[in-house]
Amino acid sequence: MSVTDVIAILVTLIVAVPATWAICNVYRKKIVEAKIGSAEEKAREIIDEGVRTAEAKKREALLEAKEESIKAKNEFEKESRERRTELQRYEKRVLNKEEVLERKSEAMEKKESKLTAREAELEKEKERVRTLSEKRQQELERISGLTSEQAKDYLLKTVEDEVKIETANLVKELETRAKEEANKRAKDILVTAIQKCAADHVAEATITLVQLPNDEMKGRIIGREGRNIRTLETLTGVELIIDDTPEAVVLSSFDPVRREVARLALEKLILDGRIHPARIEETVEKARKELEQTMREEGEAAALEVGVPGIHPELIRLLGRMKFRTSYGQNALKHSIEVAHLSGLLAGELGLDIRLAKRAGLLHDIGKSIDHEIEGSHIEIGVDLCKKYKESKVVVNAVQSHHGDVEPESMIAWIVQAADAISAARPGARRETLDSYTTRLRQLEEIADNFKGVDKSFAIQAGREIRVMVIPEQVSDADMVLMARDISKRIEDEMEYPGHIKVNLIRESRVTDFAK
Repeated sequence: MSVTDVIAILVTLIVAVPATWAICNVYRKKIVEAKIGSAEEKAREIIDEGVRTAEAKKREALLEAKEESIKAKNEFEKESRERRTELQRYEKRVLNKEEVLERKSEAMEKKESKLTAREAELEKEKERVRTLSEKRQQELERISGLTSEQAKDYLLKTVEDEVKIETANLVKELETRAKEEANKRAKDILVTAIQKCAADHVAEATITLVQLPNDEMKGRIIGREGRNIRTLETLTGVELIIDDTPEAVVLSSFDPVRREVARLALEKLILDGRIHPARIEETVEKARKELEQTMREEGEAAALEVGVPGIHPELIRLLGRMKFRTSYGQNALKHSIEVAHLSGLLAGELGLDIRLAKRAGLLHDIGKSIDHEIEGSHIEIGVDLCKKYKESKVVVNAVQSHHGDVEPESMIAWIVQAADAISAARPGARRETLDSYTTRLRQLEEIADNFKGVDKSFAIQAGREIRVMVIPEQVSDADMVLMARDISKRIEDEMEYPGHIKVNLIRESRVTDFAK
C-alpha cells in the first residue's frame, strides 16, 4: 500500500467519524424524546385511572355510610318499639298489683274488724273464766278446809318427797350400772385370758378332722413303736388323736396355723403313701412353706379387695395369717375386711380420707395374728406392729383405741371403733348372739302387742329400739305418755338386755276425701 492510499484512508476516517457521531447523537435524541412522550402519556393515564378509582371509592363510602345510617335508624326504631312494649307491660303489671293490693287491703280491713270483735269476745271470755276460777278456788278451799298458802305448802312437801324418792332410785340405778360395768370389764379380762388358754370347752375351735382312705392308714401313721406319730407331733407342735373314729384322725392344737401345717402335711403323706421320719420332716417343711405362701397371697388379696396399697410385706403376711384365727366363731380376716369396708363407707359419708379409714379398719385387729405367741393383748401387739412397720399416727391410734381403752384422737379412730362394733354386733356375725338376738326381738314385739290400742309394733336397731304404732281412735296424745312408760316398765321387769331399749310410740291420723 502506498502513502497516498494511507492518506486517503485517514482522510476518510477523519471525515466519517464526526459524521457518524453526529448521526448517532441525532438518533439518540429522537429515541429519548420518544420515551419521554410515552412516559408522559402513561403518567396521564395513571392519573386518570387514580381519579376514577378515587371517585368509585368515594361513591362506595357514601353508599356504606347511607346503609349504616339506615341500619342504625332501624335498630333504634326496633329498640324504641321494644321499650314501649316493655313499658306497657310494666304499666299493666303495676295496675294489676294495685288492684290486688286494693283487694288485699279490703280483706285486711274486714279481718281487722273481725279480729277486733273476736278480741272483745275473748276479753269477755277471759273475765268469765277468771270469775269461775276464783269461785272454784273458793269452793275448793271451803271443801278442803285449806287456804291457798296451805295448799301450796302441801304440794311442795309432796313434790319434795317424790323428788327424794326419784333421787334415791337414780343413785341406786347408777350404783347398779357401775357394778354392771365393773363386772363386764372383769368378764372381758377373763375372756381374753381364756381365749389364750386351751381348754376342753373350746375343743370345737381347736381341732381339725383329717379323713383317711381306710383304717389301715392309722397304723402307718403311728409307725413302728410310734416313731412316725412322735416325729409328726414334734415337728408340727400338734397333738394327733387316733381313736376308734372310723377313717379319721383328729388334729388338736390351740394354734390354728400349726394345725393347718399338720393337716397339709398329713394329707400329703397319705396321698404319697411313704410315711417315715425323713419323709415326714421333708413334707412338714414343704407344707410350712406352702402355708406361708398361702398366707401372703391371702393378705395381698385382702389388701387388694379393700383397695389399700403400700402395706408392708410383713403386715401383709400377718393379715393372711388371720385367715386361720377366729373370735367367737367369727373369722378374724373376714371381720377385718368387713370393718375396712364399713370404715370406708362411713368416712365417705363424713367427707374424710376413705383410703386411710380403710387402712386403719383393715389393720385394727392385726395383733390377733400372733397374740398366741406374744405376751399382751392383741391391741398392744397391734400397736407395736404398726409402729414397727412405720404406719401413720392415725392408724396407730385407731388400732389402740378401737376397744375404748384409749381416747380416739381423730375421726378415723372413732369411725373404726364404730365399724368394729357394727361388724361384731350384726345378726349372725357371732354364733352365740344369734339366738338371743331373735329371742329379744320377738319378746319385745310380744310385750308391746299385749297393750290395748296397739296396732303394730316393730323391733329395730338390733333390739335397741321398738316402734309402736297405736290406733289414733283409741289412744290419745296424753295416753301415749302413760303407755310409753308402761311398756318401758314391762320391758324392764320381764327382759334382760345390755344397755337401753328405746320405746318410740307413733300416733298418726289421716283423713281422706274425694273431689267429684
